[in-house]
Amino acid sequence: MAADPRALARRWAVLSCVPVLLLAAIVACDPSPQPRPADAPAGAQRGAGAPPAVTAAPAAAVAPDPAGGDRGLTAERDGYRLDAAATELPADRPAAYSFTITGPDGRPVTDFEVHQTRKLHFYAIRSDLTGFQHLHPEMAADGTWTADLAALTPGTWRLYASFLPSPASRRSTELVLSRTVTVPGTSTAVPLPAPAATTTVDGYTVALTSEPMAGAYRLTATVTRDGQPVTDLQPYLDSYAHLTAFHEGDQALAHLHPADKVAADHGGGPVLTFHAMLAEAGNWRVFLQFQTAGGLHTAELTLNVAA
Repeated sequence: MAADPRALARRWAVLSCVPVLLLAAIVACDPSPQPRPADAPAGAQRGAGAPPAVTAAPAAAVAPDPAGGDRGLTAERDGYRLDAAATELPADRPAAYSFTITGPDGRPVTDFEVHQTRKLHFYAIRSDLTGFQHLHPEMAADGTWTADLAALTPGTWRLYASFLPSPASRRSTELVLSRTVTVPGTSTAVPLPAPAATTTVDGYTVALTSEPMAGAYRLTATVTRDGQPVTDLQPYLDSYAHLTAFHEGDQALAHLHPADKVAADHGGGPVLTFHAMLAEAGNWRVFLQFQTAGGLHTAELTLNVAA
C-alpha cells in the first residue's frame, strides 16, 4: 500500500528538528561565557538569573594625614598646591610673603571653611626649629594671601599653610602645604633644647605630660603662676590654647587639637588636654599658645616620643 504523503511530510519535519534541538542543548550546557554586547556593563553575564560579577572596588581616596596634610612637607597634595613666587626673603627685617592656594581646577581657591575661627593658619619655622611664628593672613579677592612675617634670621625656613577647602571638597581635617625659603646671611644653628617636662614664659609655668594612646598621644598641659593654678585663660582660636609641634630633622608639622570646650561662664585652666597624632618617633618641638588679660603667651619645650 502506498504511503500517505501527508504522514511522510510530518515525519520528515520532526526528524529535521532533531539536529537543531541537539545543538541548542549543547549551547545551553556550554559553561564558557559569551561575549557581552558592546553597550553592556563590564562583567555583565548572560541570562537573567546569573549572579552579579565581582569587580574590584574603586581606589579609596587618600585619607588626610592626622598631622595635617601629609605631615605638611609638600607643596602639593590632593590636587591643591601652595604657589609662591618668592624663594628668598630678607634677613633681620619684617617681610611680606604672598602666595595662593591653587585648587584641582588649576585656579586660585577663594572659598575656604572657617576652622578654629580662621580660614587659614600660617606657620614659619627655621630648620633648627627656632623662630616660630603663627599668623593669620588676609586673602585678597583674587585668592592671594599675604603673610606679614616678623624679622627672620639667616638660614632655611619652612612656611606652612593650614586650611580646609570649601564644603564641596568633603574634607574633614585640615590640609597642610609648605614651601621653603632662604634668608641670606651667616646662619648659626641653635641646638635643640633637651626634652623637659616644664617651661616658663611671661611668669607662667607650663607643665606638659604625655600618655600614649592607640596611634596617638594625649597631652596634658597644666598652667600655673607663682605656684597657683591659673583659671582665667581666655578663648584663643575657639579654645583655651593652641598647640603646634614640629619634628626634629624633617620639620614635619603636627597641629594638635584641644579637647577642652570653651565655657561661657568662666575662664579656662589650669588643666588643658590635647589629642596629638605624632606620627614619628624622636624629638618634637612643642609650642603652646594661650591668652590671659588680652595678652598672648607662647610656651615652648621639647617632647620626646619613643619608637
